[in-house]
Amino acid sequence: MANENPWPNEGNTGHIWDEDIRELDYPPPLWWMLAFYAGFVMIVFYALYYPTIPTPTGNTKGLAGWTQMKEYHEDFETLNKWRAEKFAAQEQALTEKSVEEILADKNLVDYAVATSKALFGDYCAACHGAGGAGNVNYPILADDDWLWGGDVNTIYQSLVSGRVGNMPAYGAMLSSEQIGQVTDFVIAMSEGKADSEAFAAGREVYNSIGCAGCHMPDGSGMAALGAARLNDKVWRFSGERAEVMKTIAKGVNAIGEKETRHAVMPAFAERLGDKEVKRLSIYVHSLGGGK
Repeated sequence: MANENPWPNEGNTGHIWDEDIRELDYPPPLWWMLAFYAGFVMIVFYALYYPTIPTPTGNTKGLAGWTQMKEYHEDFETLNKWRAEKFAAQEQALTEKSVEEILADKNLVDYAVATSKALFGDYCAACHGAGGAGNVNYPILADDDWLWGGDVNTIYQSLVSGRVGNMPAYGAMLSSEQIGQVTDFVIAMSEGKADSEAFAAGREVYNSIGCAGCHMPDGSGMAALGAARLNDKVWRFSGERAEVMKTIAKGVNAIGEKETRHAVMPAFAERLGDKEVKRLSIYVHSLGGGK
């Protein structure tokens, strides 16, 4: 820093480096100073106009009466009004047409699917998983294995009225050896090995206690009764041997059996209304398993 100021009348501060680099002392432009002071005025205005200043019981409410939630509800109402006007024809069609008629209209199917994702997430995904991928002890909706049937009308009826599974508990009717035998036969059926003589005893138990009446002799199931297919590797609960044994011994929704499997799907007709049920029916049908 220089000890002497070679430019005493320049308006610099006297701080000089490397002989000619100096710090000037010019006032800011008038427009900048006016903007600077206007900022303080705006702070006062903002503090009075909006909810800003903390108080022992909350905060000041502001002269505008503005809140984030009030603005949210106003914007949401505006959005709903816009949607109602833009998609009035599609919404009217969903109200008036049957699920079969909707399914025959590709544009309407696309609309129903696009507007059902949030609905499915709110009411179905907790049990059936995102995109119908399923969860433990809840059916997969994205395959072609259906307990009650996968055509769009059956899906619609499942949503309207709900479904309640039913299978007797055989724990008190069969010995542990017999339960083990029929368990091994059922697992062999899922693996395509049920014709082996190694599972003859299990096959005998399967037929004698009436399993074939619901699940069919070949394990193909019966959609009218919600009886699961046993000749594939899609399991309603679990394909682990211990879990299959539990299902056979404790049944499904078996009255008086504390450890029975619980398989109940609620009805959605009253909760959602017919139009939303139709919308969901089309979406579920589109997941990949609809017939």
